[in-house]
Amino acid sequence: MNITVPHLAEGVTSGTVVSILVKLGEEIKLGQDIVELETSKAVAGVPATAAGKVAKIHIADGDEVQIGQVLISVEGGGEEPAAASPAQPEARTAGSPQPSARTAPAPAAAGTYEYQSSTGAAPPASPSVRKLSRELGIDLTRVRGSQLGGRITLADVRDYIQHLQGTVQTGVVQAAPKPAVSVDFAKWGPVERVKMSPLRKKIGEKMSQSWSSVVHVTQFHDVHVGALMALTKKHAADFEKKGARLTLTPLILKALVETLQEHPIFNASIDEAAGEIVYKKHYHLGIAVDTEQGLIVPVIRDVDKKDLLALALELQELAKKTRERKVSLEQLQGATFTVSNQGGIGGGYFTPIVNSPEVAILGLGRASLKAVVKDGKIASGMVLPVVLSYDHRVIDGGNAARFITDLAKKLEGFKFSEKKSKRKKK
Repeated sequence: MNITVPHLAEGVTSGTVVSILVKLGEEIKLGQDIVELETSKAVAGVPATAAGKVAKIHIADGDEVQIGQVLISVEGGGEEPAAASPAQPEARTAGSPQPSARTAPAPAAAGTYEYQSSTGAAPPASPSVRKLSRELGIDLTRVRGSQLGGRITLADVRDYIQHLQGTVQTGVVQAAPKPAVSVDFAKWGPVERVKMSPLRKKIGEKMSQSWSSVVHVTQFHDVHVGALMALTKKHAADFEKKGARLTLTPLILKALVETLQEHPIFNASIDEAAGEIVYKKHYHLGIAVDTEQGLIVPVIRDVDKKDLLALALELQELAKKTRERKVSLEQLQGATFTVSNQGGIGGGYFTPIVNSPEVAILGLGRASLKAVVKDGKIASGMVLPVVLSYDHRVIDGGNAARFITDLAKKLEGFKFSEKKSKRKKK
């Protein structure tokens, strides 16, 4: 029995082997983690879909593996049905082909794939997927299915459309990218070569994709946060008693989500395939975390529904899990807007790259004491550098100026509410 790479998550077709958790000749149980894969910045275990003795290991640490690729072979235990797991594909519907780990095709470029069947049957797909493909004039035999058995999902159709949009512009097919050339820098002096980690490669790919697809503009602003910092000092002890560290970040998140509610275009995305702007009615904020491996962006969900204490607790727990690489793939997905805070490091102004498919990102530097004009007189005050990068395809400069000034007003006039904590005491 071969155990293969399962469907990992929507839009994820491959991963890198971080560690192999079993050895040749070892008896393994159904559901036992056999391999750890790094996918889209998360590290997750792959459970065994069969029990038995490990007869062969087909991969090594550092290998890039695709959905359907064989990881290990087991013998002696017989085939057993896999336990339900988030990493497994969706349940088979009546009349659909029986999925098989051995028949799942490995991903490839959308334009080079063609489905082939010995019986002449059409590619496996749900009625909704077939209806959409007919309406859009898409040949499903050209779409690679990511589910086991080659089953095609809506995400696969979307990926195929994005591939076509990326290779065809104004009717002219773009030339294939030139192969990378390795430069011998050693001829000019001593060098040291260190192999790029899988995470660093993925960060580079994501940033390149965002930079090339988003029309970036960055707005800069100064926010006077003396009163805001005084609030954090005033209430810090109360938060510490409840196990939370109160910083400026939870307060900024509360002001930010109110500003997003007033300016919904900043909490939106572009659906290029449908030619629509998707206004999201939920507020899941991505928080960029600086780790030893690179920048990782976990997501705090429903920020608009949480009080300051809940946000402070979740922020520190999520940051800890992220730095320890224990954050799940689910916790890295679904952000509607991202915040990149360099204040803890000491940064000032910078131009963050929009985390596509989002349309804007907020950057925060370190607050510092500066000379400010107040009531016509020069005085000292704490000034926070705030920057807003946005997608100029959907957001105009006037929108950005209004957004950042409204955010500044909320921060400068922030009102600390203790209603919820008082209710709890009763």
